[in-house]
Amino acid sequence: MSVTTVRLQPEIENDLEVAAEKLRRSKSWVINQALKEYLERQEQEQDRWQETLKAMESVAQGKVVSSEAVHGWLRSWGTEDELPPPKSDQ
Repeated sequence: MSVTTVRLQPEIENDLEVAAEKLRRSKSWVINQALKEYLERQEQEQDRWQETLKAMESVAQGKVVSSEAVHGWLRSWGTEDELPPPKSDQ
């Protein structure tokens, strides 16, 4: 495991110590958990952004699903005649 030095603002250092004590863990463990969760969120945000760009390109190409088709599909959820997801009009 590598060692990285980080300068913390005094209030963050205080909060870190409090969190570590409450969790009965080391400050290092709390920092590692926080960074792991932060990096996972960043990756999810990048994935969502890529999906958004793809969706915007689809809309620009006219590949859309009508609101009537979506509402009909949603109304069918949980019924005996549940519909498959609607496809784009193109």
